[in-house]
Amino acid sequence: MEAKPIVKTKILRVLFLLIIIICSTSCKENNPIETSLKNEVFIKSDKEQSEAYFLIATANISKSIIAKSQIAQQESSESKIGEIGKRLQNQQNLLLQDVTRMANNRLVVVAGINTDNRGDLYEQIEKNDNNLNKAYVDAVATSLAEQIKLFESISRDTNDRMILKLVLQYLPESYQLLREVAQIREQIN
Repeated sequence: MEAKPIVKTKILRVLFLLIIIICSTSCKENNPIETSLKNEVFIKSDKEQSEAYFLIATANISKSIIAKSQIAQQESSESKIGEIGKRLQNQQNLLLQDVTRMANNRLVVVAGINTDNRGDLYEQIEKNDNNLNKAYVDAVATSLAEQIKLFESISRDTNDRMILKLVLQYLPESYQLLREVAQIREQIN
C-alpha cells in the first residue's frame, strides 16, 4: 500500500514540472503585444529625439540671429540694417520664447547652449575685412536659411501639432525676412 502513494506523488510531481515547463516556454516566446509596445517605445523615442534636436537647433540659431542683430543695430550707421536688425531681433525673440516654452514642457534643456554667438559676426568682419553691414547681412542670411531648412525638415518628420503650429506661424515670416535680407545684400554689393 505504501507504493501507491509514492507513485502518485511522483506522477503529480512530474505533471507539475511539465505544467511549469510548458508555461515558462510559452511565456518566453515573443508576446506580440509586448513586442509591439517595445517597438512603439523605440519609435517614439526616435521621434522625441528629432523633436528635441529641432528645438535645440532652432533655439541656437535664434540666439545667434539675436546676438548678431544687436551688434548690427549698435554698430551700423545704415538705417536699413538697423530696421531689419530690429525686426529680426523681435521675431527671433518671440520664436525663442515659444521654442523655450515647448522645450520646457518636453523636459528639453535649451538654456545656456551655444551662448557665444557675438563672436561669429566679429570674426567675419575681421576675416573678410569688409564693413559690418555686409558681414551682418551675409551671416543673417545664412542663419535664416538654416532655420528655414530646420522648419521644413521637422514639418516632414513630425505630426506633433504644437511643432507644426510653430512652423506654420514662423516659416512664412522667415521666408519674408530672408527675401528682405537678400535685397539689402544686393544693394550693399
